[in-house]
Amino acid sequence: MSEKRSKLSRRTFLKQTALTAGAFTIVPRFVLGRGFTAPSDRVTLGFIGLGKQSGGLARRFTSMTEAQIVAASDLFPAKIKSFQERVAAFYTEHRDVEGYNVEGYLNYEEMLERDDIDGILVITPDHWHAIPAIQALKAGKDVYCEKPLSHTIKEGRAMVEATRKYGRVLQTGSMQRSSKGFLKACELVRNGYIGKVTKVLVNVGDPAKPYDLPAEPIPAGFNWDRWCGPSTVGNYNALLAPQTTDTDYWPQWRNYKEYGGGILCDWGAHMFDIAQWGLGMDHTGPVQFIPPTDRNAKRGLRMIYDNGVEMVHEDFGRGWAVRFIGSEGTLDVSRSFLDSKPESIVTAELKGSDTRLYDTKENHYQDWIQAMKNRSKPICDVEIGHRSASVCNLANIAYWLGEPLTWDPAKEKFKGNGQANKLRGKKYRDGFKLPKV
Repeated sequence: MSEKRSKLSRRTFLKQTALTAGAFTIVPRFVLGRGFTAPSDRVTLGFIGLGKQSGGLARRFTSMTEAQIVAASDLFPAKIKSFQERVAAFYTEHRDVEGYNVEGYLNYEEMLERDDIDGILVITPDHWHAIPAIQALKAGKDVYCEKPLSHTIKEGRAMVEATRKYGRVLQTGSMQRSSKGFLKACELVRNGYIGKVTKVLVNVGDPAKPYDLPAEPIPAGFNWDRWCGPSTVGNYNALLAPQTTDTDYWPQWRNYKEYGGGILCDWGAHMFDIAQWGLGMDHTGPVQFIPPTDRNAKRGLRMIYDNGVEMVHEDFGRGWAVRFIGSEGTLDVSRSFLDSKPESIVTAELKGSDTRLYDTKENHYQDWIQAMKNRSKPICDVEIGHRSASVCNLANIAYWLGEPLTWDPAKEKFKGNGQANKLRGKKYRDGFKLPKV
């Protein structure tokens, strides 16, 4: 069959059959476009939450021949329509397939009932991470959950338990681990190139604050009560939950403790995650949290690990970044730089005998797909995501209470502080309880 005839046949087939997501898995080879992958080797995906972040993820997964987006859910009908159009355009661009259709749902639970979906991406605001993720795991789906993994420490532990109980794969969206710069930084630190590590500086944004945006009219057809879900129902404001993704700002739910964890959590799930990786603390965390004496301070929290290494939430003048300090020098890393003092540290070539860390070859998303196929743990497995999110949540609690706290990472409890222990979880509204594992 000629290339021209192949394209015409494919287009005619799609138009005549109005291909649905379910049907797409069994259509003839010529309909599947460039880089055909057999249906038995393809992973089908559903998206929950179609805000700004969903577009970038859709582009990633539509470019993979072994992954296929078949369904998507959001509370804004306009966002569903926009996502459907975007994905269709991506499939035309990446795979030369026209007229592709993603099934849309206002209620994601209907999507979870489908037995032709292998993986679910949870791209909602933080307060809506745990519930759909656990429901998806219980439904036999593997999960990609955006960072920070959970809104509370107890939610994170429940997500770990659900992943293990149901034998699923969960990748956390802390994708800096799949960047060669961060990988090299952590390998240099782990192999002693800066000497004995004594301190780590991490600069990210402010702790979460109470919701305080003014009330605006709730858009017609939008279920604001369900958007608030397990958290309290505040005033609707477009800065919190815009109707479209065509805004010049990222939604501000992440700033508020009712719906997010402040930029301390939003970016901390990236930068504290790198600190944890470099220190070899993926399955534990600091044991002491010492906040600044100024109750209004938004930097200055000291976090001390059991081995004496101190991590400080501090602005050291280089934007959102991490600085590892050792007996032989310092190493700074961010998304835009990797350097050291002396320079010879960062230019050093790793030795064959050095410890090497998990390398995804710079594809965090392919790593999840491959882990789903292999039934293995991805680079940012649920336990790792939980521990990094816990550092962020613990830091918030320390700032909120303004007093030194002692943390037991094994028991995941504070020692001798009932008020702090209550903040490991949250109250859920009726109808939006955390699913039992």
